Amino acid sequence: MTVAIIQFGGSNCDNDVLHVLQDVLGIDAELVWYKEEKLDDYEAAVIPGGFSYGDYLRSGAIASRTPIMDAVRKMADNGKPVMGICNGFQILTESGLLEGALTTNSYPKFKCEWSYLRVENTNTPFTSMYEKGQVIRIPIAHKDGKYYHDDPSLQQLEDNNQVVFRYVDENGNPTEAVNPNGSRHNIAGITNKTGNVLGMMPHPERASETIMGADDGLLMFKSMIESGRK
Repeated sequence: MTVAIIQFGGSNCDNDVLHVLQDVLGIDAELVWYKEEKLDDYEAAVIPGGFSYGDYLRSGAIASRTPIMDAVRKMADNGKPVMGICNGFQILTESGLLEGALTTNSYPKFKCEWSYLRVENTNTPFTSMYEKGQVIRIPIAHKDGKYYHDDPSLQQLEDNNQVVFRYVDENGNPTEAVNPNGSRHNIAGITNKTGNVLGMMPHPERASETIMGADDGLLMFKSMIESGRK
């Protein structure tokens, strides 16, 4: 599998993702600048975290309107895996590739800490190597990570199994106390209806080696790679 890691002005987790894919997993991955207009030679794409364009206007708003996002949209329409992490999740919602919006945390400060997530759906290209209900430990680092959607749309997300990750305690309970940003339904990550586009606020690339404190995120990238081999 050849993976494009999309770079914008202000991206700062691009090389982290590149390291995991290239050095840890031995996958052919490349950094691709936002001015590129075609991604036909790539089998998957990752939009990494950071502060694209300084979060000017809204987090991800400007990046979502750059030329490369038309190519990302084409990849998604063709069923290829597209993963957006943190700012990447914001970009995917701003571009309409994912539903809902990411808004300022309920406690309006930047939060950088470890979080527990419960895997809600293993029938995606990104979660097939996990077990349903498995609790994993992945760090967050954001100020605008509060997921919002209206009630009817939230119910549709739940009914369609589009909620992939939920903030929980270490025993798997989705309480208000362990919701780091006030996301509705403790949502930490969702997919589109077909399941090939994932957006999540936590950073799996920062939990892909035991030396970093946890490697629970590595299975996400392994799952994506394995999906491309089928």
